[in-house]
Parts: sequence; C-alpha cells; structure tokens
Amino acid sequence: MSKRNLILLIIILAIIAVVAFGFFYFNQPTNTATEGGNSGTNFIANFLPFGKSKTTAPTDTAIPTDISGYEPPTEEEQSDIKLKKVSSSPVAGFGVYMKERFKEIPNPSQTLPLSGEEGSGGQSATSVAPPTEFAPALRYVDRITGNIYQTFADIVDERKFSSTVIPKVYEAFFGNKGESVVMRYLKEGDKTIETFVGNIPKEFLGADSAGMNEIAGSFLPENISDMSVSPDASKIFYLFNTGNNAIGVTLALSAGAKVQVFDSPFTEWTALWPNNKMITMTTKPSANVPGFMYAIDPDKKDFSKVLGGINGLTTLTSPNGKLVLYGDNNLSLGIFDVGARNSSSLGVKTLPEKCVWGGGSDVIYCAVPKFTDSAEYPDAWYRGEVSFTDEIWKIDASSGNATKILDPVSEEGGEEVDAIKLALDEGQNYLLFVNKKDSYLWELNLK
Repeated sequence: MSKRNLILLIIILAIIAVVAFGFFYFNQPTNTATEGGNSGTNFIANFLPFGKSKTTAPTDTAIPTDISGYEPPTEEEQSDIKLKKVSSSPVAGFGVYMKERFKEIPNPSQTLPLSGEEGSGGQSATSVAPPTEFAPALRYVDRITGNIYQTFADIVDERKFSSTVIPKVYEAFFGNKGESVVMRYLKEGDKTIETFVGNIPKEFLGADSAGMNEIAGSFLPENISDMSVSPDASKIFYLFNTGNNAIGVTLALSAGAKVQVFDSPFTEWTALWPNNKMITMTTKPSANVPGFMYAIDPDKKDFSKVLGGINGLTTLTSPNGKLVLYGDNNLSLGIFDVGARNSSSLGVKTLPEKCVWGGGSDVIYCAVPKFTDSAEYPDAWYRGEVSFTDEIWKIDASSGNATKILDPVSEEGGEEVDAIKLALDEGQNYLLFVNKKDSYLWELNLK
C-alpha cells in the first residue's frame, strides 16, 4: 500500500472514531435509579462521567400511606401471610367493626355503559352503581398523638383519619360501629386521669377524608378507675370513687344517657360487660389475696356473688354468661360453670385477660406463655417486672382440649409477643391483639 493511501485510510478511521464518540457523547440517556446503584442504561456512560446527563425527580412519586414509611405487602402477598403487624406506631386501643366498601370487579372492562351512552345493539343503557360489600375494618388510636388511623383487616392499608391531637393516650375504646371513641390519659402533673368521649364524623362510601377530621366530644368525671364496653358497643360502663364509695354508671354513647347501676363501699374493682344482662365485677387481683367475682344485672341493678376465695383471681366471662374463664396466682386456667356451680381445670397456664371468647361461647383463643419465671402473679406481670413470649392457642370450652395454632416467633415477619386486648371480628376470621412489649397492633388470619 502506498504511503498516500495509508495516510488516507488513517484519516478516514479518525473521522469514524470522532463521529462515534460524538454520537455516544451527545445521546446519553437521562439518569434513573437502577438496581445495584448504577445510573443510566448506556454502559459507556459509566465510564464517561461527563456530558449532558442530569438526575430528574420522578413525576409520579407514591406517597406513603402510613406514618413510618413502612410499605405494607401487596394484596397478593398479604393473602399468604397469617400474622401481620397492622399499626406503624404504638396504639392505645382499637375497635373492630363491619364497614361497607366497593367490591372489586374481576373484569372492570365488562361494565354497563353510563346513562345516555349506547350499549350493545345501539340501545341507551342506565348507569349501574358499583357493587358493594361489608368487610371487617379496624380503627385505632395512636398512643403518642391521639390521632385515629384505620384499615381493613383483609387488606392492611393504614390511613390517617383524624387530626385532633391528644398527647400520650394510655387507653382507648371504640363503640357505635366505630363512630364513637373513648380516650384516657393523664393530665399535666400525671396525677389526674382524664376520660374524653368523642364523636367520630361519619365516613361516606368512596370519600377520602385525607386524615383531617376533627373529633368533638365531652369529658367524663375525673379519675375513672375502670371501664368496659357493652357487647353491642353501644354503651360503656365506668367506675369512679366518690367519698368512700365506688359508683358504677352506664353511658349510652349515641344518646348520652347515664344510669347509675352500682354503688359499693369497696372501691377496688375491675369490670367486664359480657352480655346485655350481665356486668361482672371482680376484685382487683393480688397474688396473696383471695379474690371474688360478682354479677350485676344493669336493668334490675341487683348484685350477686358468682365465685371467690381464689388468690390472684382474674376472670373472663363467656358471651352467654354461663361460663367463667378464671385464673389464679399460679396462672392456672379453669372454667367455672355458673349454673352447675362447679369448676374444671384446663391444664393451660396464662391470664384470662390474655384470652378472648368466641361468639358462641364454645371456643377460647388465648396467648399462652412458652415459659414462666417464678414470681408473684399477676402482680409481677402488671408491674412490668415479667414479660412473656406467647404462643396462640385455641381451647374447646366443652372438652377442654387445647391446640396450638401459632408461634409468632416462627412466622415470617413475626417477633416475640406478649399479647393483650385480644378481640375477634364479627365473622371470627381475624384475631386482633396488642403486643404489650411495644403496644403495636397485630392481626392473625384464622381462615
């Protein structure tokens, strides 16, 4: 090859190289985040950190639906998870009720046309409202702010509902199908217990409140010592001391009507409202003190003894009022038959307040400690000197047979749980509870 041709070939190759370099230089794609932390899709750009590339903010960023930034599993992922953490922060209490929602349509493209539009065959069709269904829903109070959050049980999608701030709420109850709330907290100085009863604004189907609802209401007497919600959640029963006596009052949450149904010179009581004809009163438990349980008919206002003489007595009466689940200072559980006046041991060790009765009074779900330390019960557990690591058990009330259904520690995403405030939804498909260790709300799918 002549010298002249060689020089010409070199010039042509140089021009091709410059053109190729210019193409990659001026046509680098905009940087976007990619797996592994690399930027862009042009591999040459990784070696050429100069040019016109620039980072741009996404134009359709999803806003987190909870207050912690935690993104819950998708609906498909949730269907495979039995145990779920519901709340993204500690809760003071929760309520479960049935709520209407739009039903998902498997093939939304196959819907009828709206009024005025032509359907198949050229005929005008009338608009059809989307189908709806009722599903178990949860409302709960953030322990730090007093804000109310809500979600459905089957699809955990936490949303803020109210913006009213009540700092450091220690205890909360819901009634009236989630439309009433009771919050209990300490006034400044931590010596006076305040009890606020609030009305929750009605939620319209399909509306988005954006979490800005205000909770209006009124206050009950100061230093209420104990409180319980009626089985239909339309009323509450509360106790407070006046002089040397304990007074028990029922309050209709919607109408506000109050009726005194109890008066006693003894002031140390815990109350439970298992059915419309019975409010149970159990003396506050201590390991070395015999405890007693009584029953009040809120209509007749009578007062009768049910059982007693048991050290460390704690109780949980069945919805039909015929059976009493009780525990002693050894954490041994038993069932007392109110009609037959006899008791039977269950062979399970836990506290009745770590249990919940099924609606038919035939089964009991309990959080049962894997092991217990030597201590004075229930005092040591109340004072926080002892914390349990629980398993969830199901007990047949008639036969006493107990079956372990879950160990929270062994579940995916699970952790050590000391369960309190157990509750079931209306269909008994979900078991709800609060972890005493950190006050987070959990649910267990029983289906």
